[in-house]
Amino acid sequence: MKKVTILIKGMHCASCAANIEKSLSKVKGLKNIRVAFLMKKGYADCDDTVTAEDIKIAVKKTGYEATEVAFA
Repeated sequence: MKKVTILIKGMHCASCAANIEKSLSKVKGLKNIRVAFLMKKGYADCDDTVTAEDIKIAVKKTGYEATEVAFA
């Protein structure tokens, strides 16, 4: 499993973070998803099938923007 860090634009409360977590949980291959609205970041573990585009689409569905997706 790889670690992924997501920079998210537009979050302003815990409800925003919860909505994004819910959307990301539907992406096959993402596990242990955490979104911190104060830091404007999301964190997860993922397998090799997950792409940055998959993550960006899931975040966009909630009305926010994933400005950067970094895999480690």
